[in-house]
Amino acid sequence: MDTKVKSLNQQLFEFNYEQNFRDEDFYVSSSNKHIFDLLNQWPRWEKNFVNISGEKFSGKTHLVNIFLKKFQGIKFESNLVSDKNFDEIKNHQNIVIENLDDNINEKIIYSLLNIVEQENKFLIITSKLPLVYIKFKLEDLKSRCKNFLLFDIKKPDEDLMFALILKNLSDRQVFVDKKLINFIIKRIDRSYSNIFHFIYKIDEISLKMKKTINFKMIKEVLGE
Repeated sequence: MDTKVKSLNQQLFEFNYEQNFRDEDFYVSSSNKHIFDLLNQWPRWEKNFVNISGEKFSGKTHLVNIFLKKFQGIKFESNLVSDKNFDEIKNHQNIVIENLDDNINEKIIYSLLNIVEQENKFLIITSKLPLVYIKFKLEDLKSRCKNFLLFDIKKPDEDLMFALILKNLSDRQVFVDKKLINFIIKRIDRSYSNIFHFIYKIDEISLKMKKTINFKMIKEVLGE
């Protein structure tokens, strides 16, 4: 990689890639259609417990936000749930718990699952790993997690990669020839995190160099 680009890369500050996209910005592809369709079939689900797993930036939050806007409900971050929320939870038919991992109060989450089951509510939990792969200490919680419908967001296909790159560069008022986007897709790892990090780096470097994005710049950011 060019030493100038290396130097610029070292100057890149930490960036929060989570964005509040509008419903119409969500791109349905083979990577996520199975989940998108399930959520739109509410309440005709096989079970009232759904786990949506997928890597960071894969669209889990976007999906549940679309669901809540359409069907109403309440959402919590998993590490912030407490017994003080139980009365509030009882007032809603749909409950979403985001970003669940092993850094939670397991007894609180288990009690929440009991409330959902006893009152015939619906629960969606998002997580990086499927719940059955998370190493909980509480045996009752482990057992209860086996009763979820498990839906994993797959790695992005080429159509979704194209849409993500085009959308995010357009949001930054960066317009790239389709040939360049296809060039990127053929060379970048099929990972949501890698795609968003690439978009951020190429945008920052383009701004600092005051140049439009070209093949040479793309190759340098990709490390070719």
